[in-house]
Amino acid sequence: MDMLLHSVGSDDLPGFCACSEDHVELHGAASTPRVSVVLPVHNGAAFLDAAIASILGQTFRDFELICVDDGSTDETPQILQRHALADRRIRIITNRPNKGLPGALNTGFAAARGALHTWTSDDNIARPHMLARLVAALDADPGVAIAYADFSVIDAQGEVTGLQKMGPASDLLLGNRIGAAFLYRAEVTKALSGYDEALFGIEDYDFWLRAVRRFYFVKVEEDLYLYRRHEASLTDRRALRIHRLGSQIMRRELAMVPSRAMRARALVEHGLASRLDPRLDMLARGLILSPGLARGRIKAILRHLAQHFVRAITRRTG
Repeated sequence: MDMLLHSVGSDDLPGFCACSEDHVELHGAASTPRVSVVLPVHNGAAFLDAAIASILGQTFRDFELICVDDGSTDETPQILQRHALADRRIRIITNRPNKGLPGALNTGFAAARGALHTWTSDDNIARPHMLARLVAALDADPGVAIAYADFSVIDAQGEVTGLQKMGPASDLLLGNRIGAAFLYRAEVTKALSGYDEALFGIEDYDFWLRAVRRFYFVKVEEDLYLYRRHEASLTDRRALRIHRLGSQIMRRELAMVPSRAMRARALVEHGLASRLDPRLDMLARGLILSPGLARGRIKAILRHLAQHFVRAITRRTG
């Protein structure tokens, strides 16, 4: 069975009925929610309670939380069921076998009923006013399709270790300027056909790069989210693959940029951005297009070259 969709996990509770072998629907549910929040999780029991609680504790209450259990083998299913039994806004979808993060996101948004979409991770925490602030930003301008905000970085113990100030969407070619706290209209999901399932680990950046060609963004100048970095986090485990996929999608994007100056700037920025993937061809192409970009960055360029030279020698001798 590829996918199971639940409103809760028990069909003998008051207000619920099993409508088919693999589909359970909520009877007497509230009208269509304004916001659909998707929470994909694969073996995320360690921080899952806090992640769910942060969504249920939002000051903006008109939402559904679609939890996509992506083939978990730990205590994740039990945690999801416990929360779903306590709050009728929670729906559970189970993927077997697991599809990976972008596949789980697409599964969740295919079931979404809200006019506004967002997603969160099983190890991160939304600040209480996140949805309220982002909904208000979209309501203030119907011409804007995507709202986003700053966020803090926390460690495994939940201690804040830094603040990430997001940049303008117009600078997306220079890096992911949207970050971890965002809300967008359902029409964005539809127009982009969701997330690219071949880009596991960089699917969000690819999504924003495709979105900025067609939609307007608005930045909310507030810290609305806590992004957890820890030893088992997806970003750390798959760092090299993510960096290489980032190079791949940037080459695709830059081929469509008519501005020589912007291409050069983006090539140099991404050429210097990775400590794991050398990207020396990108750096060289950028400097050839615009030699002046080397001014004031000689030290950074030399450090980058030296670091990757040392890494190459270490790999050979190791």
